[in-house]
Amino acid sequence: MAKFCPNCGTEIKEGADICLNCGKMLNENADSPKKGNSNPNAKSKMAAGLLGILLGTFGVHNFYLGYTGKAVAQLLITVLSCFFLSPVSAIWGLIEGILILCGNIDKDASGRKLSD
Repeated sequence: MAKFCPNCGTEIKEGADICLNCGKMLNENADSPKKGNSNPNAKSKMAAGLLGILLGTFGVHNFYLGYTGKAVAQLLITVLSCFFLSPVSAIWGLIEGILILCGNIDKDASGRKLSD
């Protein structure tokens, strides 16, 4: 009987521990403690939040998380206004940085959960 990955639906070989298509662990030990997100590609919640608070004027946190549209908008608001509208982008970045640290924004642009 064929087995399929619960994450991506790709057929997997019998006895495989990891899906070769998406990298999801298939046979996690029940006695191993779960510590948040174990995805090695996960972005750091702390880094994203601090980037938003400190460099939100330039949209650095959105570039980090992969939201390039919002990041370019923040950057252009700041640069094209000759920094006249930079407080607007700074407040925007500050609010998003706090939301990231509080956990209200908990995924990057690819849909991966942020690591603690």
